[in-house]
Amino acid sequence: MKVVVGLSGGVDSSVAAYLLQQQGHEVIGLFMKNWNDSEFTLEDECPWVEDSNDALLIAQKLNIPYQVIDLSEVYKERIVDYMFHEYESGRTPNPDVLCNREIKFDIFLKTALSLGADKVATGHYARVQSLNNEGQTIYQLLAGIDSNKDQSYFLCQLNQYQLSKTLFPIGNLTKPEVRQIASEIGLVTANKKDSQGLCFIGKIRLPDFLQQKLKPKKGNLVEIFSDNPTYKKEEQSFSTKKEELIYLSTPFQYTIEDGKVIGEHSGAHYYTIGQRKGLGIGGHIEPCFVLDTDVQNNTIYVGEGKNHPGLFRKALFIDQKEVHWVREDLQMKIGETMRVRVRIRYRQSLQEAILHQFEEGIFIEFENLQSAITRGQFAAWYVEDELFGSGVIS
Repeated sequence: MKVVVGLSGGVDSSVAAYLLQQQGHEVIGLFMKNWNDSEFTLEDECPWVEDSNDALLIAQKLNIPYQVIDLSEVYKERIVDYMFHEYESGRTPNPDVLCNREIKFDIFLKTALSLGADKVATGHYARVQSLNNEGQTIYQLLAGIDSNKDQSYFLCQLNQYQLSKTLFPIGNLTKPEVRQIASEIGLVTANKKDSQGLCFIGKIRLPDFLQQKLKPKKGNLVEIFSDNPTYKKEEQSFSTKKEELIYLSTPFQYTIEDGKVIGEHSGAHYYTIGQRKGLGIGGHIEPCFVLDTDVQNNTIYVGEGKNHPGLFRKALFIDQKEVHWVREDLQMKIGETMRVRVRIRYRQSLQEAILHQFEEGIFIEFENLQSAITRGQFAAWYVEDELFGSGVIS
């Protein structure tokens, strides 16, 4: 089989290429150049040049063909511009999830297939399996074996076609095992540290990056105290389950009058719910966290302590337009429920929940209160270790 591997210059994709070669596949290495503006990266943190050199060294070591494709134009259009738009609207996007959906498993996949490849492969810690359902092949997206490195969440927007064309050769390995293989065969990337920061751009100062498009604008920093009457909820009674879910998933609404102005910030669109760093607030026993951002009025609401009641909610809503099923065959019908485990951010442990399907979209009702449910982020739902679907939090 002819397989094009997305060589990123890191240890994971290097070992993925080696394993495919060992399995007897014809392997081609392709490096995606998706960013060429170094102005906003922290220069000592591996800009793309260093990564492409490492990818080339790996290709030479494995004796496989190698080429660089420049996708920076489409990356800017589909990822960077989208990010600016989301932040401007007061939402917090996840560029890594989008990058997989729009770049790696779309443009990159099409490029690979045009080179005559049968499949593409990446160094993701995830697994793909197939099962037969009444003569139809169904592809399953499973978590990586290494629970500490599982990256299935970042792949939560992939579809059946994309999975049918994809291999994840290291999904059955742990990170230490991957490093050991790289070390044993003498790959230059064996001890290279994992890349941090934004998919393909490297480590960036997000406010610096956002300031390219979103101008700083001074506004009020308002503290909401934990004994605020907003949080004193009387026992509610609801005539329908839907009414209850709307109530549980609706974020707290604040005005300046609800709290006390304790400082200034440089633009509400630079901040995200649950954020603790970069607020520049002193004089508190515990750190303050962002409870909400109001980009219309350029106000940030904060609360002291990680147990502040303003951080917690029991449910969230995903608009039907934003619902994506990896397992299309298991899509819920209106009125149905499904018991699942949900992740609302990468690295969060899976949370017990129930999906409720209504005409307008899906409500996710959690067993336990969730901290910092953030507009624009992805919620992904699993049954055991299989990712069934995902959607953008409204």
